Amino acid sequence: MPLTADRAKPAVPFGGAFRLIDFVLSNMVNGGYHRIAVLTQYKSHSLDRHITQAWNLNSLFGDYITPVPAQQRLGPRWYTGSADAIFQSLNLIHDDRPDYVVVFGADHVYRMDPRQMVQHHIDCGAGVTVAGIPMPRREAYQFGVIQVADDGQRIEGFLEKPSDPPGIPGNEEQSYVSMGNYVFSTDALIEALREDAEDEGSVHDMGGNIIPMMTATGDAYVYDFHSNVVPGSTDRDHAYWRDVGTLDAYHDAHMDLVSVHPVFNLYNRDWPILSSPPSLPPAKFVEGGTAYDSMVASGSIIAGANVRTSVISHSVIVREGASVDGAVLMPGVTVGRNAILRNVILDKNVHVPDGAQIGVDLESDAQKYTVSPGGIVVLGKGQEVI
Repeated sequence: MPLTADRAKPAVPFGGAFRLIDFVLSNMVNGGYHRIAVLTQYKSHSLDRHITQAWNLNSLFGDYITPVPAQQRLGPRWYTGSADAIFQSLNLIHDDRPDYVVVFGADHVYRMDPRQMVQHHIDCGAGVTVAGIPMPRREAYQFGVIQVADDGQRIEGFLEKPSDPPGIPGNEEQSYVSMGNYVFSTDALIEALREDAEDEGSVHDMGGNIIPMMTATGDAYVYDFHSNVVPGSTDRDHAYWRDVGTLDAYHDAHMDLVSVHPVFNLYNRDWPILSSPPSLPPAKFVEGGTAYDSMVASGSIIAGANVRTSVISHSVIVREGASVDGAVLMPGVTVGRNAILRNVILDKNVHVPDGAQIGVDLESDAQKYTVSPGGIVVLGKGQEVI
């Protein structure tokens, strides 16, 4: 919140030209997986519309990316968790009869070749394989942590935000953090989902219930994300992954994009991040307008203003004398003359009046807007600037 007040998190715009779901869909399509169901429930209209308009695959060969809303197939109830969402959608699996099912979250920023994880799963003979990213133990407490056996592959425990995360055998200063990406053997998945559905004490969550259940039977293995090799990646952005579950993480991930040698490179043409941006003219800089260490999308106009270290989406106007620094501006934002923006996230269609200041006085801003723990000032879609 407030970016998810009117949309599901995977539909939140990112990087000036994309939505968060475009990253996982690009990984799947680039990897050759072209039969994808997106299970939706929470305020899914903008997500459904984006998938329908931007992600059209070749139906001649049976390819599809389709949003699947909660349909109450098993009674008058909505999804009660991520595992229940799949359980209520088992008809999709029965229709296509796959040997393996790939279940990925839709709200992370990263590149990954899913074929390599699937092959690892097949080679291990696992019921489920969980993608894990090595992270310093001192930071891993914020995430779900995978405890592995001495062989470094079989999962012994799945811990949710532990105060003392277990280390990786042979590398005790690192812990495996779950990326929320799973590969299942189909029969093992169906069996686990049915057993979980009968457990009245379960919250029916993939990470909280299904994976621990399969761990207890010795059927769960880890896949080291650092071993994944994506065409066109560099040493700098290899194995980049960000869970943008907080406003600060969302802002930080944008700042990773704009340096001369970016931490995450959107310009990798060997493994492109795909989407379908609107048909607009190129960005325009007039009346001495400048942008340093920034990304400016099509249809935007920087008119006599100064922009630094920012990501400007399409159809944004920044007027004469304005100063914008450390900002993420979404489509339709207008910034008035002589306005000052510092470390802000402005959602769609926010109008900043002439001379307004946001991010300069955090104490005052906190009385009017959302201010993150890291000091990022956030205005929701169309929110009035006071």
